[in-house]
Amino acid sequence: MSEVRRATSALFMPLTAAALISLAGGNTNAAETSITTRLEQAAREQLARQAETAGLAEPQFTVNVATPRAAPPCAKPVNIEAVDTRTPARMRFAVLCPDAGGWRSSGWRYEYVLRASVSALVAVTAAPVAAGQMLTAQDVTLERRDVTTLSDAISSADAATGQASRRSLRAGEVLRQAQLSAPLLVKRGEPVVMLARFEAIEISTSGEALDAGAFNALVRVRNLANGRVVRMRVIAAGTVEPVEIPRSAQP
Repeated sequence: MSEVRRATSALFMPLTAAALISLAGGNTNAAETSITTRLEQAAREQLARQAETAGLAEPQFTVNVATPRAAPPCAKPVNIEAVDTRTPARMRFAVLCPDAGGWRSSGWRYEYVLRASVSALVAVTAAPVAAGQMLTAQDVTLERRDVTTLSDAISSADAATGQASRRSLRAGEVLRQAQLSAPLLVKRGEPVVMLARFEAIEISTSGEALDAGAFNALVRVRNLANGRVVRMRVIAAGTVEPVEIPRSAQP
């Protein structure tokens, strides 16, 4: 009878060990999955904050852990902190395990690299645009595009309309702030109206622009009536006003 018991025990011992190994492996996989999920969630939250700051419309993100690694057990819930999130295509986060004695005794710290892509509704050219051309509503449309590597994509057609292109653009090109500039309202050598207002009084005279300027730019203008050169502020197409205007004169 004792021989039967020994044989039975010998039969089940390997099975029991295998079961324990399988169980331990299952717990490890679950821990890795939990850390991966938390890392991806932390990255998405960071990307959402960055997208809000950039004013992106309807942003969408894809995130994955590029350097998965097994982490040792931790008696306490691990903490996750951002290390470098400047580039969505390569974000670094740290997983930290605290212990009862503080962070530096028996706790551990592992870093992970996450790769993300970002898409959003952005302004794109509806047709080819020539250098210096002022964009109209017909020149701009909204499309969902990958903006992972673009930090200054324009998110609305209104924001692009009325600006001038610094260079030639192809149809379907994502509009970026660096590509556009405020249109010149005053051009060098052209006539301008020198307008001064004070309360209910409005005085205007003719001048010649000695500089080019966009809205609110300061330019030199020669008064054609007396030849004097004064600095004026651009307020509209072909119109300037004195730099120093009493507050009561503001419209």
